[in-house]
Amino acid sequence: FGVLWAVHVVHHQGEHFNLSLGVRNSWYSSLTSIPFFLILALLGVPLYVFVTVSILHYSVQLFNHNAMTPKLGWLEKVLVTPAHHRVHHVNDRAYADKNFGGTFIFWDKLFGSFCPQLPDTPFRYGAGREAPSNNPFWASNLPFLSYLKLSVRRTRQATFHCTPVALIAGAMLLFALVVGYVYLYGYGYDAADLSQAALFLLLVVGAVALGGISEGRRWGIYVWLAVVLLFPAVFLVYLGWEALYWKIAMLMLALHGLAMAAGWGRRPLTEEPENV
Repeated sequence: FGVLWAVHVVHHQGEHFNLSLGVRNSWYSSLTSIPFFLILALLGVPLYVFVTVSILHYSVQLFNHNAMTPKLGWLEKVLVTPAHHRVHHVNDRAYADKNFGGTFIFWDKLFGSFCPQLPDTPFRYGAGREAPSNNPFWASNLPFLSYLKLSVRRTRQATFHCTPVALIAGAMLLFALVVGYVYLYGYGYDAADLSQAALFLLLVVGAVALGGISEGRRWGIYVWLAVVLLFPAVFLVYLGWEALYWKIAMLMLALHGLAMAAGWGRRPLTEEPENV
């Protein structure tokens, strides 16, 4: 279905085959899994069985996106390995429509969708002809606009280059906050809990801000600074400062935002802006 591909294409947009693809997913990927998981629940599959199998499955999925593992001998005949899965990420429909399996390769062999090796001719990874957006908001939503035949013209108005160190540092700090959020609230949602709603919103806006920074957008710097200063404010009002984990995370986050606002991690452009 086209709408399902609009979700999954985000995973295929990565132009380098490495572990980053293992966590590159649309904002809506979990929602598309609900109908399939619901069937298992209605069939009476126990929760502990579902959780155990899911952990094993997604662990294999993450492993399958690494670029360092060589061929694994006889295991290649049974399991989906990185050697198999990298074929599935080739930016060519003839190869992307192969090796669909997640854990066991015999399913592809059974249904005739198995491809043993990469193309002999030059190729690249990714999806489509255009470079994907670094902003998670656009990366997750542009495929839906395309599916609905809605055209959005975006002009790249980059004003700087962000260094990898600054961007990765910001992403790791934001991820630390995500881990802390899950520790506090799990995966549930309480509409009456204003602190949870505020933290969730800040995490989403922070991800969009980092995406803007990676594309050289000045608004990303301002939004990121607002996020890193609002996070401590939310904790002071709603949650307090009991845990050392949060004290360290908030301090590092504030320092990162202030440093970027002062110019750290930014380099001047050396080329003209272009349209995307």
